[in-house]
Amino acid sequence: MFALVATAIHDLNEELEYPTLAHVTEDTPIFGGEDSIDSLSLVRLLVDVESRLMTACSLPISLADEKAMSWHNSPYRTVGTLVDFIVSKLTNESDDGSATNENETAARAVTH
Repeated sequence: MFALVATAIHDLNEELEYPTLAHVTEDTPIFGGEDSIDSLSLVRLLVDVESRLMTACSLPISLADEKAMSWHNSPYRTVGTLVDFIVSKLTNESDDGSATNENETAARAVTH
């Protein structure tokens, strides 16, 4: 999952040229700090990651979550928190809020 997110960030940064995104690690800030991207760029990144997940594993997921945006510890803070948020969403709930074996299996495949 890290590689998928890092590639999406790299592709976005080719256009934006944020110095903090030049070398992506789990601690790379994404959103909510001084060196972070703006909200429009965050939405673009999330949509790109959603699209990549759909292409790679046919997993529909929505990452632009109003509740998550308002959390004190935003899942969009760093690359690592975003990856954890994605894995959590894929392994813990389906559209009706229940866990699915298919999502869990696909999430494991993408994360390894």
